[in-house]
Amino acid sequence: MKRGVVWAFALWVCVGGGISMADSGAVARIGVSGEVLELSHQVDGRTVVDTLPLHRAGAIRYFSAGVGLEERAAEYPPFSLKVVFTAGGKPYLSGVSVTIQLAKGGAVLTVPQDQVEGPWLFVDLPAGDYDVTATHRDNKQGLKGVKVEAGKQKIIHLRWAEDRGIAGGLADE
Repeated sequence: MKRGVVWAFALWVCVGGGISMADSGAVARIGVSGEVLELSHQVDGRTVVDTLPLHRAGAIRYFSAGVGLEERAAEYPPFSLKVVFTAGGKPYLSGVSVTIQLAKGGAVLTVPQDQVEGPWLFVDLPAGDYDVTATHRDNKQGLKGVKVEAGKQKIIHLRWAEDRGIAGGLADE
C-alpha cells in the first residue's frame, strides 16, 4: 500500500507539476537583443520576466543585480568576475563607480555609479590579473592582483566601514 502511494505521488509530481524546482528560483538569461538580461521568476503561479540592462565597453559585457529577493536568488550567466559591495550595517550597497585595470597597467573598464544599481556587479572579463578599485561617496576600496581564470567565476567583496565615509585608502583582502 505504501509503495503504491509513493508511486502515485511521484507520478503526480512528474506529470502534474505538483513540485517544480523552477518555481523556487529565478533564472537570468541574456536577451535575444544582447542588450538586456531577462530575469524569469514565479509570482502567484505565473512566470514573470523582468529585465536588467546589459552594458558593453568594447568586448567586455557587464551588469548589476542583487536588488530584491528574486535577483538575489537568481541563477546568472557565468560571467568571470562578481563584485559584491557592502558598507557598515547595510548588507548591500549600490551606486558605486568601479575601475578595473590589468595588474600590469592600463584601464580595461570604467563603470559609472549610475550603472551599478544593485550590490552585485558581474563582469565578463578575459582571463588575467586585474586591479579593482571602487568608489562610493569619495571613499575608495580595492583589491590588487585579482586572478580571473577561464571557465571559473571569481567572487570578491569590497567593504566600506560605514556608509557615511571612512578614513583613507585601498583595502587589501
